[in-house]
Amino acid sequence: MAITEDQVRHVAMLARLGLDDEQIASLGVELNDILVQVDRISALDLADIEPTAHAVAQVNVTRTDEVRPCLSREDALRNAPQQQDGAFLIPKFGA
Repeated sequence: MAITEDQVRHVAMLARLGLDDEQIASLGVELNDILVQVDRISALDLADIEPTAHAVAQVNVTRTDEVRPCLSREDALRNAPQQQDGAFLIPKFGA
């Protein structure tokens, strides 16, 4: 299945691309090449292939969560310009 020039013009119009005739012709060739590749991939038997997000295996390099001592609520609020009910009081935007 080949993309026609009219289809390329329609897609270009939907994408709000102002393309000249030479660009339309070039884009048509590129889009047809893409469709050929999609057809090749579609013809492959991928039933036993697990979907992946990366071509290379990814390893999580973050550290494990450990409970550690932290500031008390009173210490965290000690230098707050304003506080209310044990929380920071932030002025409303534009106030």
